[in-house]
Amino acid sequence: MGQMHRVTSEYDYLSQMVPHHQDAIAAARQLQRSSRPEMRQLGQSIVTTQTAEVARMKGWLRQWYPQSPAPSPSGTTMPDLSGLSGNQLDKAFLQHMIPHHMMAIMMSQQLLVHGEALHPQVADFARKVRDDQRAEVATMRRYLVQWFGEQSMPCIPHMPGMTPEPQMPDMTPGPHMSDMTPEPHMTDMTPEPHLSDMTPTTDTS
Repeated sequence: MGQMHRVTSEYDYLSQMVPHHQDAIAAARQLQRSSRPEMRQLGQSIVTTQTAEVARMKGWLRQWYPQSPAPSPSGTTMPDLSGLSGNQLDKAFLQHMIPHHMMAIMMSQQLLVHGEALHPQVADFARKVRDDQRAEVATMRRYLVQWFGEQSMPCIPHMPGMTPEPQMPDMTPGPHMSDMTPEPHMTDMTPEPHLSDMTPTTDTS
């Protein structure tokens, strides 16, 4: 999955998040070929939401940081899914998009924790990215259990300068989230429903 360097400024956050979103959009478009309506809906939601967010972030970068370099990918964070179909497509997407989303959650949380957002619009945006993608992670984890019987959490990307949230089970693979501190007054980020309370269903595709 790779590693993203620590978010050090508002510009840094925006310039990293644009290509990160673009990776997710490209992968989510592949879900149009999924046989599962839930996956097609998830893919369309990601494409729609993150396309609008990319446009918003690019607008802020042009407005506030016109002299700074335009965002550019430092390396893809999602695999090429174009050759996959059926269960292989769905499973690969879920296994890779969960840690991809976690990276965006950690980047957003880091911006907020360290007070790097210079504009309230960006702070609000980071909270929305964090909360929306947290909800999607819970959904994707549920799909992995229901369809593929996977109880373990896919590998979370390494990002220096972060420690896990309190009450955040199954999201702490050793040093990968070291030094991440919660935003003041942030509520429990435990995905729901709890996986231990779920009964996997039979794949009907």
